[in-house]
Amino acid sequence: MTDNMKKTIGWVIGGIALLVLPIILQGFGNAWVRIVDLALLYVLLAIGLNIVVGYAGLLDLGYVAFYAMGAYLFGLMASPHLSDTFAAFKAAFPNGVHVSLWFVIPMAALFAGVLGVMLGAPTLKLRGDYLAIVTLGFGEIIRVFLNNLDAPINITNGPKGLGQIDAITIFSFPSLGIAGINLGRPLEVLGFRMSSVTLYYYLFLSIVLVSILISYRLQVSRIGRAWMAIREDEIAAKAMGINTRNMKLLAFGMGATFGGVSGTMFAAFQGFVSPESFSLMESVMIVAMVVLGGLGHLPGVILGAVLLAALPEVLRYVAGPLQQMTDGRLDASILRQLLIALAMIVIMLLRPRGLWPAPDHGKSLTTKT
Repeated sequence: MTDNMKKTIGWVIGGIALLVLPIILQGFGNAWVRIVDLALLYVLLAIGLNIVVGYAGLLDLGYVAFYAMGAYLFGLMASPHLSDTFAAFKAAFPNGVHVSLWFVIPMAALFAGVLGVMLGAPTLKLRGDYLAIVTLGFGEIIRVFLNNLDAPINITNGPKGLGQIDAITIFSFPSLGIAGINLGRPLEVLGFRMSSVTLYYYLFLSIVLVSILISYRLQVSRIGRAWMAIREDEIAAKAMGINTRNMKLLAFGMGATFGGVSGTMFAAFQGFVSPESFSLMESVMIVAMVVLGGLGHLPGVILGAVLLAALPEVLRYVAGPLQQMTDGRLDASILRQLLIALAMIVIMLLRPRGLWPAPDHGKSLTTKT
């Protein structure tokens, strides 16, 4: 059996495993499928941040702002909030705006991309800690704005958040009388009942696979090689004729689009968004996913995102018994965060370049005799 055949068989087995995974987990409860759904959203976020941090070498601690922008954009355009708040919207849309997700996704990607370029423009000459501080401040500014834009004009509903957000409907053609499939409701397929979270899993998986393809094509393109040259040595890259300014802005913009798309998916999946979902800790976790998996290496980033997204939920079942062993002296949520931190410290000590680091092209060649 040739290597190509082995690789093909491996891909087929992996594809079948991804397809049947939610059906198997559904038998243990929808909570496990929901964990996998959220892990896929974090994979999408990590892929986007990997463009900025992994490919271009630009530290971004405000990435969650683009996630929030996508979520709130869909929340405003697919809920009754605007019609309930503004008379003009009420007259035009008596039952709420309720714009289709497939129209909002390009808008969210474009909006987040423009915000990414706006963030990148004033940081072009910053590096290291200074760049981290500026991007951190940007993320906090967006969160504070979302938290306070309920007065004097109620745009975001402040800390109360936006609710009653529409679920995603696919294959819907109202003009032809085809209602489509509402992912917010269970679906019967050949006598088998598929829950809402299972339906969302297949949608998220499709979007993640497309995002992986886009990210990989960027990595092997001239743009990707220019980003990596900037990451390794910006002065040398500029000397070789690379327009470092435009390349940095492009990295910020491209990475932000993934965050905007992921935000729309999160809003539709949850049916509710609030500023609490987009705290600084979320940005730190997304950066940790990229670093833990392996900077600039797409399979490693995916692995890091899945592990860090699923680990807190799995550790719920460990923190409870440990809390009982201490007679309740330790809070379960605090203990869970402690276990996550310890696991990350151990992994980074044993694997400082990440769990699945990128191969060192040209540095680890061995002479064949």
